[in-house]
Amino acid sequence: QVELVESGGGSVQAGGSLRLSCELSGVDYRSYSHCMGWFRQASGKEREGVASIYFGDGNTYYSDSVKGRFTISRDSAKTTLYLQMDSLKPEDTAMYYCAARVWTDRCSLDAGHFRNWGRGAQVTVSS
Repeated sequence: QVELVESGGGSVQAGGSLRLSCELSGVDYRSYSHCMGWFRQASGKEREGVASIYFGDGNTYYSDSVKGRFTISRDSAKTTLYLQMDSLKPEDTAMYYCAARVWTDRCSLDAGHFRNWGRGAQVTVSS
């Protein structure tokens, strides 16, 4: 059974940085056929795709709102996905979720593509 566990959330002032981590279990992490991503949901708003990465070709996808400030990566030796968040803004405040779609031939920021979700990590950015 695929499981995802996020960590690394917290509170920071605007302009600061945080790094989120997501541990994946229940699947062969060495496979190239996985897509993993980060989504966020602010209070009263819909879930938004932030960044994703396809293991097969290493291609990454970012929303326009975070492009140039956030970086998604994975540690191929460990079962860990990361989201490095720099130059944080108050509007980045949200619950951040790790998501995965295993054994797939494509990747995107479409939440409907993902089948497995973590419980979330809160990120709060103060002005």
